[in-house]
Parts: sequence; C-alpha cells; structure tokens
Amino acid sequence: MKSKSLKSQAPGLLLDDQLCFALYSTGLAMTKVYRKLLRELELTYPQYLVMLVLWERDELTVSEIGERLFLDSATLTPLLKRLEAAGLLQRARAIDDERQVIVSLSAAGRALQAKARAVPESVMCAAQCSPEEAAITKKSLEKLRKRLMKNT
Repeated sequence: MKSKSLKSQAPGLLLDDQLCFALYSTGLAMTKVYRKLLRELELTYPQYLVMLVLWERDELTVSEIGERLFLDSATLTPLLKRLEAAGLLQRARAIDDERQVIVSLSAAGRALQAKARAVPESVMCAAQCSPEEAAITKKSLEKLRKRLMKNT
C-alpha cells in the first residue's frame, strides 16, 4: 500500500521543517562521536560532562554540578555513584550542612584529565568546522537555550 503525502494538508508539520528535530538529530550524531572517543576513557557522555565540571572546579556540591549541567539530583546521583565506584571521585557530606554532598576528584579522576585532552580537538575534526564556525554555533545554541529556559 502506497502512503499518501499530506504536505498540502499539514504545512508546518513536516519533520524536516522542525527546529526540534534538527537539534535532536544533531545531538544524536554528536553523542555517537563522543561515545566512540570516550570509550578509551571508559566514560559515558553524561559522565564526561560531570568530569569536565569537576576538572574546571573541584569540590562542588551535587546541586552546583546539577545547576551547571541542567540536571536534577535524581538524574545526577546515579551518575556520581558510578563515577565513585570507578574510583574517579569521592562524595562526602558537608561538615557544616549534612544535607549537602560535596563531590571531589580522586587522584585517578585528576589523572584522567590528561587522557581526555585530545577529545575536544577530535570532536572538532569530526564536525569539520572552523573554530570560528563552532563558536558562532555554540553562541546561537546558548542563546536559544536561554530563551527556551524562560518558558519552562
């Protein structure tokens, strides 16, 4: 049975016209690139993001990491537990407020940073774009994210 084209009946509902699909499918492609690169580091993409945050600034609370990554603690806690089990970080209750959990890098977590140095350049090679084009795209996406966050 041949499917009918509904283009004339539903303008604006074409998959290829959707911004959300362009973002979604690009995200999938980017994640595939990272999955291949991060296999050597034995990290998933979300774990890599957590490590990036901690390499930037060590000894953060779970909520600070969550704010940085736009993740809630229910999503972040299992990630942190797996990274702790892998020996890359430690979690400890804050002395002054036991409700807060402080996350800090272990020696192995700090050492992993050196192995990860090649990842950003490899991603740029896979994307085949100039640093200028990447910066413009990144800035546009950040602007879009900020606008969307106002409506959530």
